[in-house]
Amino acid sequence: MKEKGAIRPPLHGRYGQADDGLGPNSDIGARLRALYGAVQDEGIPDKLLDLLEQLDRAEQKQGNHASRGD
Repeated sequence: MKEKGAIRPPLHGRYGQADDGLGPNSDIGARLRALYGAVQDEGIPDKLLDLLEQLDRAEQKQGNHASRGD
């Protein structure tokens, strides 16, 4: 039985570091993995793809001007 007011030593995880409960196997870690997985599975919006294509064209056009010395 624990004494009232007794101080518990910190739990130590891998490599002797104090375990703060935020490791990859914690509840928070599992929820973060699920969230990141869901974001990864989302498609890229068409508007963003259009903007990226415009940027690529602009960069190619700028590169062509620079290589000709314009």
